[in-house]
Amino acid sequence: MKRKIIEINEEKCNGCGACAAACHEGAIGMVNGKAKLLRDDYCDAFGDCLPSCPTGAITFTEREAASYDKEAVMKSRMGHAGAVPAGCPGSMARTMNRTAALKAQEPAAVEKEETGNVSELMQWPVQIKLAPLSAPYYSGARLLIAADCTAYARADFHSRFIRGHITLIGCPKLDATDYSEKLTEIIKNNDIKSVTVVRMEVPCCGGIENAVKTALSRSGKMIPWQVVTISTEGELLDD
Repeated sequence: MKRKIIEINEEKCNGCGACAAACHEGAIGMVNGKAKLLRDDYCDAFGDCLPSCPTGAITFTEREAASYDKEAVMKSRMGHAGAVPAGCPGSMARTMNRTAALKAQEPAAVEKEETGNVSELMQWPVQIKLAPLSAPYYSGARLLIAADCTAYARADFHSRFIRGHITLIGCPKLDATDYSEKLTEIIKNNDIKSVTVVRMEVPCCGGIENAVKTALSRSGKMIPWQVVTISTEGELLDD
């Protein structure tokens, strides 16, 4: 079939591997120091790899190609034990067991951590662009989708928002991508119990709120959700 699919200009490719890390489907890999489209049927043509390329080596083309095979991609993911099959170790999906880590520490360290100086992050990766479409930690998850500036505006961000949530962050202004397509797949294909959106008061943060609204609508699910807005001074404007 003839369809839209990515094309990689090998001469422009500098071998940084950023596109392989950004490809959530595992369609791109590094071969002899250059990025290469390994399987047509793994490419969903969403283009998450395009903005990650620093040299502009990736573009869209329309040609004869195998149709996107979502089932094959999901099987590949299962075979990688929940990892993002993108060739980047930093994008490996994993769950943090904070309770076990805390108990393993010396008593003095535990006392210090219990004062509130402990990370509440439950999983990795956290960037929306790097997050897998499916992972064990999505099962029964309370999803936090936050503009990345919000964590810097509130000193209590971990205890107030991240605690007990699976966290995804992004900046619609800087990423210049439509999060709604990926968020739709995550919400539709996993047992998500609730969604909390945390954004800044600035207008560009409306992009992340709108992406979540669109994703919830497209998912066809009735999931409780809320939006929390933080001012640039760090105040909760919704209280």
